[in-house]
Amino acid sequence: MEAMIRCHLGRLMGERKVRIADVARDTGLHRNTLTLLYKETATRVDVDAIDRLCGYFACQVQDLFEWQRDSSKPTGRKPK
Repeated sequence: MEAMIRCHLGRLMGERKVRIADVARDTGLHRNTLTLLYKETATRVDVDAIDRLCGYFACQVQDLFEWQRDSSKPTGRKPK
């Protein structure tokens, strides 16, 4: 596993009991965009989409996305 960005859209949607169709209707984002984020298969995310989702869920960017590093890989820093 490599370092990766995790998207917590599914968790946020589950907590609020909303569907992709609800989020699409209320944010104006395309269903396909939301589906890719929900399934964590998106390779690019527009800043406007992040802004709309944070506004919709009243959350911070770090509540929606999380960067995770594979702890088995070296960080590239030299030990002291």
